[in-house]
Amino acid sequence: MAKVAFIGLGVMGFPMAGHLKQKGGHDVTVYNRTAAKADEWVAKFGGRKADSPAEAARDADFVFTCVGNDDDLRSVTLGETGVFAGMRGGAVLIDNTTASAEVARELEAAAKEKGIGFIDAPVSGGQAGAENGVLTVMCGGDEATYDKARPVIDAYARMVGLMGPAGSGQLTKMMNQICIAGVVQGLAEAVHFGKQAGLDIEKVIEVISKGAAGSWQMENRYKTMNAGKYDFGFAVDWMRKDLGIVLTEARRNGARLPVTSLVDQFYGDVQQMGGNRWDTSSLLARLDKKKP
Repeated sequence: MAKVAFIGLGVMGFPMAGHLKQKGGHDVTVYNRTAAKADEWVAKFGGRKADSPAEAARDADFVFTCVGNDDDLRSVTLGETGVFAGMRGGAVLIDNTTASAEVARELEAAAKEKGIGFIDAPVSGGQAGAENGVLTVMCGGDEATYDKARPVIDAYARMVGLMGPAGSGQLTKMMNQICIAGVVQGLAEAVHFGKQAGLDIEKVIEVISKGAAGSWQMENRYKTMNAGKYDFGFAVDWMRKDLGIVLTEARRNGARLPVTSLVDQFYGDVQQMGGNRWDTSSLLARLDKKKP
Protein backbone atom coordinates (compact mmCIF):
# COMPACT_ATOMS: atom_id res chain seq x y z
CA MET A 1 0.00 0.00 0.00
CA ALA A 2 1.27 3.44 -0.95
CA LYS A 3 0.28 6.91 0.15
CA VAL A 4 -1.39 8.48 -2.88
CA ALA A 5 -2.83 11.89 -3.77
CA PHE A 6 -5.22 12.40 -6.67
CA ILE A 7 -5.88 15.87 -8.07
CA GLY A 8 -8.90 16.34 -10.34
CA LEU A 9 -12.13 14.37 -9.91
CA GLY A 10 -13.83 14.80 -13.27
CA VAL A 11 -15.58 12.03 -15.20
CA MET A 12 -12.23 10.26 -15.59
CA GLY A 13 -10.43 11.15 -12.38
CA PHE A 14 -13.31 10.29 -10.04
CA PRO A 15 -13.42 6.57 -10.89
CA MET A 16 -9.65 6.33 -11.43
CA ALA A 17 -9.01 7.59 -7.91
CA GLY A 18 -11.65 5.12 -6.71
CA HIS A 19 -9.75 2.21 -8.25
CA LEU A 20 -6.55 3.35 -6.55
CA LYS A 21 -8.39 3.20 -3.23
CA GLN A 22 -10.48 0.06 -3.67
CA LYS A 23 -8.58 -2.13 -6.14
CA GLY A 24 -5.09 -0.87 -5.35
CA GLY A 25 -5.72 -0.69 -1.61
CA HIS A 26 -3.81 2.59 -1.34
CA ASP A 27 -4.21 5.38 1.21
CA VAL A 28 -5.76 8.07 -1.02
CA THR A 29 -6.20 11.80 -0.41
CA VAL A 30 -8.09 13.77 -3.08
CA TYR A 31 -8.36 17.39 -4.14
CA ASN A 32 -10.87 18.91 -6.52
CA ARG A 33 -11.44 22.56 -7.37
CA THR A 34 -15.14 22.09 -6.61
CA ALA A 35 -14.98 20.81 -3.03
CA ALA A 36 -18.42 19.17 -3.19
CA LYS A 37 -17.03 16.66 -5.69
CA ALA A 38 -14.26 15.71 -3.27
CA ASP A 39 -16.86 15.29 -0.53
CA GLU A 40 -18.84 13.00 -2.83
CA TRP A 41 -15.74 10.92 -3.58
CA VAL A 42 -14.86 10.53 0.10
CA ALA A 43 -18.44 9.52 0.89
CA LYS A 44 -18.29 6.83 -1.79
CA PHE A 45 -14.76 5.48 -1.43
CA GLY A 46 -13.42 6.64 1.94
CA GLY A 47 -10.01 8.27 2.18
CA ARG A 48 -9.59 11.98 2.80
CA LYS A 49 -9.93 15.28 1.00
CA ALA A 50 -7.53 18.19 1.07
CA ASP A 51 -8.07 21.92 0.68
CA SER A 52 -5.25 22.43 -1.83
CA PRO A 53 -3.10 20.37 -4.20
CA ALA A 54 -0.07 21.01 -1.98
CA GLU A 55 -1.89 19.70 1.09
CA ALA A 56 -3.06 16.59 -0.77
CA ALA A 57 0.48 15.89 -2.01
CA ARG A 58 2.18 16.32 1.35
CA ASP A 59 4.10 13.15 2.26
CA ALA A 60 2.51 11.21 -0.65
CA ASP A 61 4.55 8.55 -2.41
CA PHE A 62 2.64 9.09 -5.67
CA VAL A 63 0.65 12.11 -6.84
CA PHE A 64 -1.79 11.80 -9.76
CA THR A 65 -3.18 14.73 -11.73
CA CYS A 66 -6.09 14.54 -14.17
CA VAL A 67 -7.31 17.98 -15.18
CA GLY A 68 -8.50 19.82 -18.28
CA ASN A 69 -5.59 21.36 -20.17
CA ASP A 70 -2.05 22.76 -19.99
CA ASP A 71 -3.06 25.83 -17.98
CA ASP A 72 -5.09 23.77 -15.51
CA LEU A 73 -2.13 21.43 -15.13
CA ARG A 74 0.28 24.26 -14.41
CA SER A 75 -2.13 25.72 -11.85
CA VAL A 76 -2.29 22.49 -9.81
CA THR A 77 1.42 21.69 -10.00
CA LEU A 78 3.38 24.96 -9.90
CA GLY A 79 3.12 27.85 -7.45
CA GLU A 80 2.52 28.21 -3.73
CA THR A 81 -0.43 25.79 -3.52
CA GLY A 82 0.62 23.41 -6.32
CA VAL A 83 1.59 19.81 -5.72
CA PHE A 84 5.31 20.53 -6.05
CA ALA A 85 5.04 22.72 -2.96
CA GLY A 86 3.87 19.72 -0.95
CA MET A 87 5.72 16.78 -2.51
CA ARG A 88 8.76 15.28 -0.83
CA GLY A 89 11.94 14.24 -2.60
CA GLY A 90 11.76 10.79 -4.14
CA ALA A 91 8.00 10.94 -4.71
CA VAL A 92 6.54 10.55 -8.22
CA LEU A 93 4.09 12.78 -10.09
CA ILE A 94 1.97 10.89 -12.62
CA ASP A 95 -0.02 13.14 -14.94
CA ASN A 96 -3.07 11.57 -16.60
CA THR A 97 -4.17 14.80 -18.28
CA THR A 98 -4.28 14.88 -22.07
CA ALA A 99 -2.01 17.86 -22.59
CA SER A 100 0.88 19.02 -24.77
CA ALA A 101 4.25 17.34 -24.92
CA GLU A 102 5.71 20.77 -24.19
CA VAL A 103 4.08 21.03 -20.75
CA ALA A 104 5.12 17.46 -19.96
CA ARG A 105 8.76 18.34 -20.57
CA GLU A 106 8.32 21.55 -18.57
CA LEU A 107 6.97 19.64 -15.58
CA GLU A 108 9.68 16.99 -15.80
CA ALA A 109 12.32 19.73 -15.61
CA ALA A 110 10.59 21.32 -12.60
CA ALA A 111 10.30 17.91 -10.93
CA LYS A 112 13.98 17.13 -11.42
CA GLU A 113 14.95 20.36 -9.68
CA LYS A 114 13.04 19.16 -6.61
CA GLY A 115 14.28 15.57 -6.75
CA ILE A 116 10.83 14.32 -7.80
CA GLY A 117 10.05 11.73 -10.48
CA PHE A 118 7.65 12.57 -13.31
CA ILE A 119 5.64 10.47 -15.76
CA ASP A 120 3.27 11.90 -18.37
CA ALA A 121 0.58 9.25 -18.62
CA PRO A 122 -2.46 10.24 -20.71
CA VAL A 123 -5.16 7.59 -20.99
CA SER A 124 -7.51 6.18 -23.59
CA GLY A 125 -10.73 4.25 -23.07
CA GLY A 126 -13.18 6.97 -22.16
CA GLN A 127 -15.50 7.22 -19.20
CA ALA A 128 -16.46 3.54 -19.43
CA GLY A 129 -12.81 2.51 -19.40
CA ALA A 130 -12.18 4.66 -16.33
CA GLU A 131 -15.21 3.30 -14.50
CA ASN A 132 -14.27 -0.31 -15.31
CA GLY A 133 -10.56 0.16 -14.59
CA VAL A 134 -9.48 -0.93 -18.07
CA LEU A 135 -7.80 2.17 -19.48
CA THR A 136 -4.85 2.19 -21.85
CA VAL A 137 -2.07 4.32 -20.34
CA MET A 138 0.66 5.81 -22.54
CA CYS A 139 3.70 6.85 -20.50
CA GLY A 140 6.64 9.14 -21.03
CA GLY A 141 9.60 9.37 -18.66
CA ASP A 142 12.71 7.54 -17.54
CA GLU A 143 12.60 3.79 -17.09
CA ALA A 144 13.41 3.73 -13.37
CA THR A 145 10.56 6.13 -12.52
CA TYR A 146 8.19 4.20 -14.78
CA ASP A 147 9.07 0.90 -13.10
CA LYS A 148 8.34 2.51 -9.73
CA ALA A 149 4.98 3.93 -10.86
CA ARG A 150 3.72 1.02 -12.98
CA PRO A 151 2.34 -1.18 -10.14
CA VAL A 152 0.27 1.76 -8.85
CA ILE A 153 -1.02 2.74 -12.31
CA ASP A 154 -2.13 -0.87 -12.83
CA ALA A 155 -5.09 -0.27 -10.48
CA TYR A 156 -7.03 1.50 -13.25
CA ALA A 157 -5.38 0.13 -16.38
CA ARG A 158 -5.66 -2.77 -18.78
CA MET A 159 -2.57 -1.79 -20.80
CA VAL A 160 0.38 0.34 -19.68
CA GLY A 161 3.45 1.09 -21.78
CA LEU A 162 6.54 3.29 -21.65
CA MET A 163 6.78 5.11 -24.98
CA GLY A 164 10.02 7.02 -24.43
CA PRO A 165 11.28 10.10 -22.55
CA ALA A 166 9.03 12.78 -21.06
CA GLY A 167 6.44 13.97 -23.58
CA SER A 168 6.31 10.63 -25.38
CA GLY A 169 3.11 9.63 -23.62
CA GLN A 170 1.42 12.79 -24.83
CA LEU A 171 2.72 12.30 -28.37
CA THR A 172 1.37 8.74 -28.35
CA LYS A 173 -2.03 10.03 -27.19
CA MET A 174 -1.96 12.46 -30.12
CA MET A 175 -1.49 9.52 -32.50
CA ASN A 176 -4.39 7.80 -30.77
CA GLN A 177 -6.67 10.79 -31.38
CA ILE A 178 -5.56 11.08 -35.02
CA CYS A 179 -6.60 7.47 -35.57
CA ILE A 180 -9.94 7.93 -33.83
CA ALA A 181 -10.81 11.08 -35.79
CA GLY A 182 -10.40 9.34 -39.14
CA VAL A 183 -12.16 6.15 -38.08
CA VAL A 184 -15.22 7.95 -36.64
CA GLN A 185 -15.59 10.11 -39.75
CA GLY A 186 -15.38 7.03 -41.96
CA LEU A 187 -17.99 5.22 -39.87
CA ALA A 188 -20.28 8.26 -39.90
CA GLU A 189 -20.05 8.50 -43.69
CA ALA A 190 -20.71 4.75 -44.10
CA VAL A 191 -23.81 4.81 -41.87
CA HIS A 192 -25.07 7.95 -43.59
CA PHE A 193 -24.51 6.37 -47.01
CA GLY A 194 -26.31 3.19 -45.98
CA LYS A 195 -29.31 5.09 -44.67
CA GLN A 196 -29.51 7.14 -47.86
CA ALA A 197 -29.34 3.90 -49.87
CA GLY A 198 -32.18 2.36 -47.87
CA LEU A 199 -30.12 -0.45 -46.33
CA ASP A 200 -30.79 -2.08 -42.97
CA ILE A 201 -27.89 -0.64 -40.99
CA GLU A 202 -28.10 -3.32 -38.28
CA LYS A 203 -27.77 -6.10 -40.84
CA VAL A 204 -24.99 -4.38 -42.74
CA ILE A 205 -22.87 -3.68 -39.66
CA GLU A 206 -23.36 -7.24 -38.41
CA VAL A 207 -21.65 -8.41 -41.59
CA ILE A 208 -18.96 -5.80 -42.24
CA SER A 209 -17.89 -5.52 -38.59
CA LYS A 210 -16.47 -9.04 -38.87
CA GLY A 211 -14.25 -8.08 -41.80
CA ALA A 212 -11.52 -5.55 -42.54
CA ALA A 213 -13.85 -2.60 -41.86
CA GLY A 214 -14.34 -3.63 -38.23
CA SER A 215 -13.21 -1.34 -35.40
CA TRP A 216 -13.88 -0.57 -31.75
CA GLN A 217 -15.90 2.45 -32.84
CA MET A 218 -18.05 0.33 -35.12
CA GLU A 219 -18.71 -2.33 -32.50
CA ASN A 220 -19.47 0.13 -29.70
CA ARG A 221 -21.10 3.11 -31.42
CA TYR A 222 -23.01 2.08 -34.53
CA LYS A 223 -26.27 1.28 -32.71
CA THR A 224 -26.41 4.59 -30.89
CA MET A 225 -25.35 6.45 -34.03
CA ASN A 226 -28.09 4.76 -36.05
CA ALA A 227 -30.58 5.75 -33.34
CA GLY A 228 -29.38 9.37 -33.40
CA LYS A 229 -28.25 9.22 -29.76
CA TYR A 230 -24.99 10.92 -28.90
CA ASP A 231 -24.63 10.92 -25.11
CA PHE A 232 -22.30 7.97 -24.68
CA GLY A 233 -18.86 9.13 -23.66
CA PHE A 234 -16.09 11.41 -24.91
CA ALA A 235 -17.51 14.84 -25.69
CA VAL A 236 -16.98 16.90 -28.84
CA ASP A 237 -15.53 19.79 -26.80
CA TRP A 238 -12.88 17.45 -25.39
CA MET A 239 -12.07 16.02 -28.81
CA ARG A 240 -11.61 19.49 -30.25
CA LYS A 241 -9.26 20.33 -27.41
CA ASP A 242 -7.25 17.19 -28.14
CA LEU A 243 -7.18 17.79 -31.89
CA GLY A 244 -6.04 21.35 -31.24
CA ILE A 245 -3.06 19.94 -29.34
CA VAL A 246 -2.40 17.52 -32.22
CA LEU A 247 -2.50 20.21 -34.90
CA THR A 248 -0.27 22.56 -32.88
CA GLU A 249 2.31 19.78 -32.51
CA ALA A 250 2.02 18.97 -36.22
CA ARG A 251 2.82 22.56 -37.12
CA ARG A 252 5.87 22.32 -34.88
CA ASN A 253 7.20 19.00 -36.21
CA GLY A 254 6.17 19.41 -39.85
CA ALA A 255 3.68 16.52 -39.97
CA ARG A 256 0.94 16.78 -42.61
CA LEU A 257 -2.48 15.87 -41.25
CA PRO A 258 -5.08 16.73 -43.92
CA VAL A 259 -7.79 14.33 -42.69
CA THR A 260 -7.33 15.29 -39.04
CA SER A 261 -7.54 18.99 -39.93
CA LEU A 262 -10.75 18.40 -41.86
CA VAL A 263 -12.37 16.31 -39.12
CA ASP A 264 -11.49 19.01 -36.59
CA GLN A 265 -13.47 21.46 -38.75
CA PHE A 266 -16.36 19.00 -38.90
CA TYR A 267 -16.43 18.85 -35.11
CA GLY A 268 -16.56 22.63 -35.18
CA ASP A 269 -19.73 22.29 -37.27
CA VAL A 270 -21.18 19.93 -34.65
CA GLN A 271 -20.46 22.50 -31.96
CA GLN A 272 -22.34 25.11 -33.99
CA MET A 273 -25.27 22.68 -34.06
CA GLY A 274 -25.27 22.73 -30.25
CA GLY A 275 -23.46 19.42 -29.93
CA ASN A 276 -20.64 20.52 -27.62
CA ARG A 277 -21.43 17.77 -25.12
CA TRP A 278 -22.47 15.13 -27.65
CA ASP A 279 -20.06 12.23 -27.97
CA THR A 280 -17.58 12.03 -30.84
CA SER A 281 -19.80 9.76 -32.95
CA SER A 282 -22.04 12.80 -33.53
CA LEU A 283 -20.17 13.45 -36.77
CA LEU A 284 -23.11 11.53 -38.23
CA ALA A 285 -25.54 14.22 -37.02
CA ARG A 286 -23.70 16.72 -39.19
CA LEU A 287 -24.14 14.51 -42.28
CA ASP A 288 -27.78 13.66 -41.52
CA LYS A 289 -28.71 17.31 -41.00
CA LYS A 290 -31.32 18.21 -43.60
CA LYS A 291 -30.37 20.90 -46.06
CA PRO A 292 -32.70 23.95 -46.09
